Amino acid sequence: MLHNDQLEKWDRENFFHPSTHLAEFARGNLPQRVIRTASGVFIEDRDGRKLLDAFAGLYCVNVGYGRQEIAEAIAEQARELAYYHAYAGHGSEASITLAKMVLDRAPDHMSKVYFGLGGSDANETNVKLIWYYNNILGRPEKKKIISRWRGYHGSGLVTGSLTGLELFHKKFDLPLSQVVHTEAAYYLRRADRGMSEEAYVAHLVAELEALIAREGADTIAAFIGEPVMGTGGIVPPPAGYWPAIQKVLDKHDILLVADEVVTGFGRTGSMFGSDHCGMRPDIITIAKGLTSAYAPLSGSIISDKVWKVLEQGTDENGPIGHGWTYSAHPIGAAAGVANLRLIDDLNLLANVRETGAYFRAAMADALADHPQVGEVRGEGMLCAVEFMEDKAAGRFYEPAGKVGPKLAAHMLESGVIARAMPQGDILGFAPPFCLTRAEADQVVGATAAAVKAVLG
Repeated sequence: MLHNDQLEKWDRENFFHPSTHLAEFARGNLPQRVIRTASGVFIEDRDGRKLLDAFAGLYCVNVGYGRQEIAEAIAEQARELAYYHAYAGHGSEASITLAKMVLDRAPDHMSKVYFGLGGSDANETNVKLIWYYNNILGRPEKKKIISRWRGYHGSGLVTGSLTGLELFHKKFDLPLSQVVHTEAAYYLRRADRGMSEEAYVAHLVAELEALIAREGADTIAAFIGEPVMGTGGIVPPPAGYWPAIQKVLDKHDILLVADEVVTGFGRTGSMFGSDHCGMRPDIITIAKGLTSAYAPLSGSIISDKVWKVLEQGTDENGPIGHGWTYSAHPIGAAAGVANLRLIDDLNLLANVRETGAYFRAAMADALADHPQVGEVRGEGMLCAVEFMEDKAAGRFYEPAGKVGPKLAAHMLESGVIARAMPQGDILGFAPPFCLTRAEADQVVGATAAAVKAVLG
């Protein structure tokens, strides 16, 4: 379609796109797509091309596109009170209401919610609070954070360090020295192919214990992990993993941060992935599903245990020296209130469980027996298909083959958006919670057709 404006030219000349090959885009060698509108699970670009978004943006548009209830809540809030800060005890009706709604849904031992803008700043907040916590307790050496390779926790300085993916470290002088990494809970990629799932969990626990012994438990403040690993491959934990890890952390007085930016508010079929996976976190990170991305908002949910020490710190030192200009922004909070009400009113968690299970089963039926499909896995409304050069030998494709990107590109041509996940040949799916069985069938059909076209 021809356009009588210069938008595409301005895009190439002026817009710095995240996670993009900048030079290729500027030269015009990468495609551009200007999204115009969206409804349900479909987006539409300005050329009128309609695409089924099987990744819900960046696993964030949980209630689906075009929900007028949220749009109206945002507009009403903007008309009444577009902004006021949350410093020094100020609040808005929306931010106070949302805090109550979040805690009503969170695990019982959680106490307060701090609101930010995105998952990266929420995890930056978490690390600052953890350092503050240990300073107040007179433990100035207990500051290191353990993360996992392949985990994703943001792309700031500390959060990019917590992220265990090479792309987020390369040429950025990351990770910082306060962050150390342990092995990811990724059973398909275990080094010993003969290891049972139970033995693999024991191996991961031993690896963590060895890391703690090397670093010194008195230097380690916290462990951060996603209940179900997201960007690293959409990988559910092996059975018993989180309870086993929790025992190690409790023994060494190490806090647990559950990064629920992806899993929070229903993605696993439970309101929180922490409950779903048997975690007892001291801090929970929330963002994407908090507003279904209708407005930027994140949060750090603080446990009773941590909150008591933060209160002690302000008794001893005065007001806590942390905050963002847009913390608890009223428009974001209004979107959050409307979003959480919609999740309840539409009974979307039931659809996550039922249609999500149907989707994964259909994907497995279509592809699990293919010789180059290593695994079809998932949880709730999360699904991944991982491809291997030789499944029997446990041999993965070389990165240069770009099998995952080729499959995703083929699917895009057939009108379905899947995500080629980093550091592997993995197709990831995280559709909106309103996905129907017919739409799930469309995604599965496009995936199977792509596999046949690319791999035979």
